[in-house]
Amino acid sequence: MVIVGQDPYPNPENADGFAFSVRPDVSPLPPSLVNIFKELENDCGTSMPSNGNLERWSDQGVLLINRTLTTTPGQSHAHQRAGWLQITEEIISAVARNGAIGILWGGNAHQLSDYFESDKVIKSAHPSPLSAYRGFFGSKPFSRANEMLVEQGLQKITW
Repeated sequence: MVIVGQDPYPNPENADGFAFSVRPDVSPLPPSLVNIFKELENDCGTSMPSNGNLERWSDQGVLLINRTLTTTPGQSHAHQRAGWLQITEEIISAVARNGAIGILWGGNAHQLSDYFESDKVIKSAHPSPLSAYRGFFGSKPFSRANEMLVEQGLQKITW
C-alpha cells in the first residue's frame, strides 16, 4: 500500500522522511496531519494518537512517499521542478506493478492513478485545510483500503 503526499513539511524540525508524518515530539501537529487523524477517527473510530509519527503504518507495509522529496526550509513546493517527480513516479509505478493499493490525496497524487489497477486506487482531495472539506473528509480511505486488503486475503492495517 502506498499513500502519496506532495512535498515535505517546510519546517525541517517536522519532517521525518515519511509523507505526512512528523517526529514524535512535534507539537502542535501540522494541519494536514490533524485532518488525516480526524478522518481516521470518523472512518474507523480510532481515537487521536498521542503523536504524529506514522512509522507504525510503515512498519505494516504502508509506503508514505511525497512526490517531491526535498524542499527549502520555510518554503512549500520549492523543489517541485528539481526532478523529483520523475523519480518518485518511477518508484510508485514499480510499487503499483506489484499490486499495491494507492491512496492518492490531491491533484498532484491523482496524476499517478493510471499506474494502479482501477480497483486498487482510492482518490480524494488533499487533507490540507484548504481542500479537506472538498472531498477528503468523508472519503473513508482507511476502511476502504482495509476492505481491499481483506479482498486480497491480506492483513488489515492497524491505523
